[in-house]
Amino acid sequence: MAHAHHHAHLPADEEQRGFRRGAAFIIGGLTSGHGVFHWLTQSFLVVLPEVRELLLGGSVIAATSIQTTREIASGVVSLPGGILTDALRRYWGWVMAVCMALFGVGWLLMAAGGWSVPGSAWLTAEQPLPDGSQSASFNLAGYILLIIGMAVVGLAASFWHLPAMAALSSRFSHRRGSVLSFHGVGGNVGDVIGPVLTGSLLVILTWQAIITIYAAVPIFLAFLVFWAFRDIGHRAQAAAENEPAHTMASQLAETRLLIGNPRIWGITAVAGLRGMAYLGFITVLPLYMYDVLGLTGEAERWNFSGLVIRGGLIGLLVLVGIFASPVMGYLSDRFGRKPVLIPGMSVLAVLTLLMAFYGDNLAAMTVLLAGLGLFLYSDQPILTAAAMDIVREGTAATTLGVLSTARFIFSAASPLIAGSLYAINPDNLFYYTAALYAAAILILALVRMPRTAPPPPPVAEDSHPGHQHGHRHNH
Repeated sequence: MAHAHHHAHLPADEEQRGFRRGAAFIIGGLTSGHGVFHWLTQSFLVVLPEVRELLLGGSVIAATSIQTTREIASGVVSLPGGILTDALRRYWGWVMAVCMALFGVGWLLMAAGGWSVPGSAWLTAEQPLPDGSQSASFNLAGYILLIIGMAVVGLAASFWHLPAMAALSSRFSHRRGSVLSFHGVGGNVGDVIGPVLTGSLLVILTWQAIITIYAAVPIFLAFLVFWAFRDIGHRAQAAAENEPAHTMASQLAETRLLIGNPRIWGITAVAGLRGMAYLGFITVLPLYMYDVLGLTGEAERWNFSGLVIRGGLIGLLVLVGIFASPVMGYLSDRFGRKPVLIPGMSVLAVLTLLMAFYGDNLAAMTVLLAGLGLFLYSDQPILTAAAMDIVREGTAATTLGVLSTARFIFSAASPLIAGSLYAINPDNLFYYTAALYAAAILILALVRMPRTAPPPPPVAEDSHPGHQHGHRHNH
């Protein structure tokens, strides 16, 4: 009889037992998956100068348009994807497994763009870079494959984040600032490993060979993801059924209320400006390193170490964030979101502005990038947590979709804008980025944030999922 009773409450009980249902496994697994997405995405930034020179005829606009494509694909799917993710909680495991596989397929398509170049080879020595005075001719077929592949990558990455972060937010509602920041650390680890490894491999392998090898990893991991998280949405489904809204019609009604919330608009505007600043900066930065700092693969200048240094600097930008991000998340849980966000963004604005004056010096640029990394990746999880503080249990993924869509609206054109300004004067990249951070700070100062409540005893969270609903209404 006890056995029958156990199965009658399978979704709720299964969250409490088994290795796959442990908090460490869930957080660790989702964090590791997040790292894979960032590993490949950040690695492509390292090889972007080579892509520009060997495939795109040296065009800065063509190179930056690849990142714009990713933003468009991510933004188009984010809001409808958020609504569907909230409505289909039981299938979150399937969604994440398919997204991981598609992520690998997208990178294979991008690698195929490189293989379309006549004379393509696996080894760098067999396909030398242009001497700097000229670039290879523009390859239209390769460019089209790059654009299609990056669109698939953007769709897959955007969809993955929705159920992954919604599941964490639902299960760990009273520690979501800390948990989402820790989840961000997984992305940070990928952001560090990817550039350093890619810069080293670029010494001996062509960029398309590296991306081809990398693409196999998420395709293989898709099977592991399905095994690990096939029932991860059951707990969120059970919690949402205690809410008045768990049908598609009521989900759409909740979405309309969510979009009409002025505080959500304020947070999304800040997230959008922040995303605009970040995307323009991180896309053009490798080109700045190649053109201004001279971090190329030319033996007579850096004896090939320039490639390793370029990857190392992009990795350094993130390395310090691995330690800073969880601390910032904890502080935001303890003292509030705004007292942590405003000082952090202020530091970002000042350090970016300093790069306009000292960025052409490799030593100074290294120090400034390390300082920038303290705050560059810690504010986005806190902004997400701030939005989650306001909304109901049943609209977590929808809220993430709204934030992602707003980020797309703001930032989709940012790589093209930053690239155009960079083509006029490389220092314009830093003025542009600092101005965007300043605008975000101004808006953030005007947004009224809910007070964060101290976390309850752990047993209360695990035993009573419905308690989260009451907690949120206390704000």
